[in-house]
Amino acid sequence: MTARVVLRDHPLAEGEDGPMIAVDEQAAAEAASPGESTAPVRAGQRLSLRKLLEVMLLPSANNVARLLARWDAGSQEAFVARMNAEAARLGMTGTTYTGASGVEESTVSTAVDQLVLAREAMKDPALRATVALRSTTLPGRDEPLRNTNTLLGRPGVVGLKTGSGTAAGGNLMWAMEVPDGKGGQGRRLVYGVVLGQHARTTPAEGLRAVLESSGQFVEALQQKLPGVLAALASEQREWA
Repeated sequence: MTARVVLRDHPLAEGEDGPMIAVDEQAAAEAASPGESTAPVRAGQRLSLRKLLEVMLLPSANNVARLLARWDAGSQEAFVARMNAEAARLGMTGTTYTGASGVEESTVSTAVDQLVLAREAMKDPALRATVALRSTTLPGRDEPLRNTNTLLGRPGVVGLKTGSGTAAGGNLMWAMEVPDGKGGQGRRLVYGVVLGQHARTTPAEGLRAVLESSGQFVEALQQKLPGVLAALASEQREWA
């Protein structure tokens, strides 16, 4: 939702990197925050909006999420109000945001609401391109920042986003392309959401669990769904 609101307010055209944004002292200090996922940004460093979206979404950098919130709305509190307004507009009645990063235990949602968000988010070309990346780089850093969504290594998987914490467990919304069953080159985009895997353990254990369970869903759909869609397409032709 953070990425969606930022891109709604500051759209990125294809091939456009967007405005340069200065990393503030708070985001740099939070890079060393224990117990949460962050990215090693430096105070005064200037990075494009597209690069910051990559750094936020791929390794789940909470400090960059809060940086973008402050840049977009002036404060995290004002940005969270925009997040909740957008959730209400989309009909996400089981969702309440209390921070831009989602790390707070008071931020809550449902699988149904996250499916709504996934479909809306993937309509934005810049966001869609970002969540399909397996890694990104930061200037001055040799080691790439890797996408925590390792399902991207599987055929057809094109996104979306992981999230993990001690209270929330492992969570993942994913998107994959499958043949549309019409016999041509058409593809259909399929979404899934898995929440609350191995909650009250560790974020790493929750993440491993949600990737495993989501991988089972993906594998089953890859095997079964094309045949189901082909059968439905055949029935539609017969009724036409």
